[in-house]
Amino acid sequence: MFVDYTKITIKSGNGGNGAKTFRREKYVAAGGPDGGDGGKGGSIYFVVDPDSNTLIDFRYNKKYKAEDGKNGSGGHCYGKSGEDLYIGVPKGTVVKDAETGKILADLSEDGQKELILEGGRGGKGNSHFATSTRQAPNFAQEGEKGLEKEVILELKLLADVGLLGYPNVGKSTILSMVTSAKPKIANYEFTTLVPNLGVVKTEYGESFVIADIPGIIEGASEGVGLGIQFLRHIERTRLLLHIIDVSEASGRRPIEDYYSINKELKKYSEKLSTRKQIIVANKIDVMQDDTGYKELEKLAIENNIEIFKISAATGQGLKELINRVAEVLKELPKEDIIEKEERVVYTLKEDKNEFNIRIEDGMYIVDGPAIEKLLGKVNMEDNESLYYFQKQIKAMGVEDKLKQMGIKEGDTVKFVIWEFEWYN
Repeated sequence: MFVDYTKITIKSGNGGNGAKTFRREKYVAAGGPDGGDGGKGGSIYFVVDPDSNTLIDFRYNKKYKAEDGKNGSGGHCYGKSGEDLYIGVPKGTVVKDAETGKILADLSEDGQKELILEGGRGGKGNSHFATSTRQAPNFAQEGEKGLEKEVILELKLLADVGLLGYPNVGKSTILSMVTSAKPKIANYEFTTLVPNLGVVKTEYGESFVIADIPGIIEGASEGVGLGIQFLRHIERTRLLLHIIDVSEASGRRPIEDYYSINKELKKYSEKLSTRKQIIVANKIDVMQDDTGYKELEKLAIENNIEIFKISAATGQGLKELINRVAEVLKELPKEDIIEKEERVVYTLKEDKNEFNIRIEDGMYIVDGPAIEKLLGKVNMEDNESLYYFQKQIKAMGVEDKLKQMGIKEGDTVKFVIWEFEWYN
């Protein structure tokens, strides 16, 4: 089963907590703090898996989490860092932030590896907080929590040539005639429901990859007929062969097919609409009237577009078409098809002074990343630890901000979950 779009949730590992311990040995009366640091949480990476060509595995496993870091321990022993998690995806996979649509990685090269979420930092042990006046700190730092994101995985096929056109115009037949691919072929709409790839080898020894894209119909750029899923795969082709049924068996005029499909390309992507095309007039073996073909040929001449008459069923004209495609590919620059948005890596900020203060029911509520991080270091049952907390609050500017907001002695201040009575 070919799957080219899915959503998954990824989470980096939490950092381990720092240890709150003291050296205790025989003949050592007061050994001092010796708490080790916690280990770093595992990060999330995406890597190109050469043995994968579909995203089907992600349909059944939707959550991926890296390993947490281990807690520190006494004797200045550091906790072990969590194992990083490497998620293998097929070549051509684009990873996007599901919330913002921002591109996080475009894995289009062999052996490529991209960091997406960094693991949480390990907390510091109590030995880091010893000073000349605080020689036995009874507190340590908690490890930072890992990050969690919902991401979209989109697989975009990497091919030199894309076969473009309405359903049932002969794209799959062409692919089967010029490559060893075996696509499903039948005389009804949407026989091809997934893209098919094949390698073409010319009589002169050249080779290129060709993709049979499922039929595009009117409204495809808005998702009609799974159009967006199909159009996604054309984005990475260097040359488009626009297959048009000139037998008019479908009841549509060939020139109308040309304009309709190109209209959908332009609505989906302005860049895609300017991609080089060769018009391939197929089914000439069953063409009863050449009026439609003549109209199409006139359009091609007026717009300086090459046009080839072929019969995919009998093989007529295919050799000449393939040889010309090989020549055109030599002339076309190998445009960089990798998504070029500035890549995002989600990391944990320092947030040293990031806090919020608001008043609710006469109570001053103080919270934010910096406050939560500070509380992770504090032991509320220890006087020295509380003194450290007060010094840090003042250094961060929380005290000045509260005074600016009009706090008075006796008012209640709540730091996340801890309530205190304010005094000057």
